[in-house]
Amino acid sequence: MAIKKQFLKSKPVCKVTFTVPAEEAKNVAVVGSFNEWNEEATPLKKLKNGSFKGTVDLETGNSYEFRYLIDGAYTNEVEADSLAWNDFAGAENSVLSL
Repeated sequence: MAIKKQFLKSKPVCKVTFTVPAEEAKNVAVVGSFNEWNEEATPLKKLKNGSFKGTVDLETGNSYEFRYLIDGAYTNEVEADSLAWNDFAGAENSVLSL
């Protein structure tokens, strides 16, 4: 898994690209505070190499909690800036600090 951040000079926005190697998966999405944890809001596209990839524009100066949803199972990003405990989920969420 990987996260790439590209900060824009013209706007207070960061293009965040999520990449998930999941060759056996059928569906991968990123869910988080930036899309109200909506499982259908940010699906990642499957590439020919078997990984899934997608880009989201996020406002800088904020932190965002998120997780990947891979075929119905939640997983965290190992390269996240940090982890935060979530009582509602009873698990840790990945955190992006922009």
